[in-house]
Amino acid sequence: MLGKTTTVKTRYTVMSKEILDKYPELATEGSATISQRLSIANQAVTEMAKEASLACFKQWGRPAEDITHVVYVSSSEIRLPGGDLYLASELGLRNDVNRVMLYFLGCYGGVTGLRIAKDIAENNPGSRVLLTTSETTILGFRPPNKSRPYDLVGAALFGDGAAAAIIGADPISKVESPFMELSYATQQFLPGTHNVIDGRLTEEGINFKLGRDLPQKIDDNIEGFCKKLMEKAGGNLEDFNDLFWAVHPGGPAILNRLETTLKLRGEKLDCSRKALMDFGNVSSNTIFYVMEYMRDELRNKENREEWGLALAFGPGITFEGILLRSLG
Repeated sequence: MLGKTTTVKTRYTVMSKEILDKYPELATEGSATISQRLSIANQAVTEMAKEASLACFKQWGRPAEDITHVVYVSSSEIRLPGGDLYLASELGLRNDVNRVMLYFLGCYGGVTGLRIAKDIAENNPGSRVLLTTSETTILGFRPPNKSRPYDLVGAALFGDGAAAAIIGADPISKVESPFMELSYATQQFLPGTHNVIDGRLTEEGINFKLGRDLPQKIDDNIEGFCKKLMEKAGGNLEDFNDLFWAVHPGGPAILNRLETTLKLRGEKLDCSRKALMDFGNVSSNTIFYVMEYMRDELRNKENREEWGLALAFGPGITFEGILLRSLG
């Protein structure tokens, strides 16, 4: 029944029987386990980020030494030095690579990473930015408790994973094959809504509380936010259905309300729904899964849309948005 409610069919998790056998206290209510959780998470996010980055390099076709900047996004680790340094070392990047850490942004972190990487690429000629996101639910894992039935929904909705992308300007002909242009990016928070998505780090891990009014808050503000992005296309966009849509699928309720409010045709959010079904909500990673599906969809369409929007929502309530242009 939970799977039908969340629409998630497949999730991937770091948590395993082996971990619970090694750390049985993780399944004991009220245990102070933040140290154990971080020892698992810190290693796991680095391993997943490395795997995603290597796969990205393979598609990119250039060596790791050509990376000039790293933007690393995670809400799943706490350490000094951070995962950006561990990742750079594991990948064999140059020791003068410029690194940026984005910690604890939650679900909008992937689009924030794109915005920061875009700014870096545009202001540093010849630069190539490795953007990597990596997340695990280990910090938020809680043993089953009858007094917290909503925990089961979270367990059925959220998953673990990583993603990576290379961002740059002036692609090298016959070497690099970009599929999307990041035309314009913006961020906005909704005043007075900072408690709607509330995360607190305790000795037991991190606990999240989501307000029931989250979908409504997004619903009330999304149209104006999208129109502001669309204006940057030079007045060529008027109908929301003229765009392709890469929306972070926080959950089916948010997608359903977005579709209704903006009067989108049923297929417009197919890539978001497929990513949610195949991976669950993987926090900052998920927008990249959506964009990968979108890339494949656009390549196979005869009359594909030129312009699109990438959107994500998270604590704040914060909206992140990017006006995208398909490069075919």
